[in-house]
Amino acid sequence: MATPFPPIVHHPAFRAEMPAGHRFPMDKFARLAAVLEAEGVAGPAGFARPDPIDLDSLLMVHDEAYVRGVIDLTLPADVARRVGLPNTESVARRAQAAVGGTLAAARLALAHGIACNTAGGSHHAQADTGAGFCVFNDVAVAARRLLAEGKVGQVLVVDLDVHQGDGTARIFEGDPSVFTFSMHAEKNFPARKAVSDLDIDLPDGTSDEAYLQKLMEVVPDLLAHVAPDLVFFNAGVDPHADDKLGRLGLSDEGLARREAFVLGSCLERRIPVAGVIGGGYDADIDRLAHRHALLHRAARAALSA
Repeated sequence: MATPFPPIVHHPAFRAEMPAGHRFPMDKFARLAAVLEAEGVAGPAGFARPDPIDLDSLLMVHDEAYVRGVIDLTLPADVARRVGLPNTESVARRAQAAVGGTLAAARLALAHGIACNTAGGSHHAQADTGAGFCVFNDVAVAARRLLAEGKVGQVLVVDLDVHQGDGTARIFEGDPSVFTFSMHAEKNFPARKAVSDLDIDLPDGTSDEAYLQKLMEVVPDLLAHVAPDLVFFNAGVDPHADDKLGRLGLSDEGLARREAFVLGSCLERRIPVAGVIGGGYDADIDRLAHRHALLHRAARAALSA
């Protein structure tokens, strides 16, 4: 049964140590947690702290040689470059914690109707490699684990990061138990797109009304057609007009309306939904953290409606 305060998953290890000047905004995870604490969004119980993901669960999705390379700090240099993060103990610990966080959020969503991770959405990671700042594909691992346990029989991935969820699409290609939907900027990374079960490619500069109209045309039909037991919602904020790695034109208000619509659409149909924060790239960490907090604020509002 849903409660007025949605469970929110957080772990201090979500923030890894990074080289000075690295372009990935690693500090956003700790700042997001601080914003949510200050606003009381997580409620009196505070954050749920996840266990790092176990090796067996990782191997349900990723090749063992790649997993060992991450954890043992032996990734080939070309693979580490593709990932875009240093192959260090801190980054490996973060990756395992983030996947554990998404699995924990999914379990909590099944129990409470909705739950959100303060990390997750590493949708470029494929079976044998990471890419685009993504080490392990947390949504894919969580979905595979819950399917294997029989906790769910059908999963829907709603990926609204500005970049296509190519890794997730490739992992679940030909797997009818997971339906992958990605709505993203057509001309953005990755250059070679995968084939999701449903892809919507948006032109540069797409703003709030056009974006939301398209989303509202698609999501209700998807929920009815797929009839998922669980939705994973990748709420990347990089479609924002000011995001340095995005090409779309959403505002803070547009993102807030997007989160409210997706979460509300799931809850009104009594479909559990687990939210992950996805991408967001802004030099102003405080502004970025507040943008990511839109997901968690919307989750609380949806439960209170």
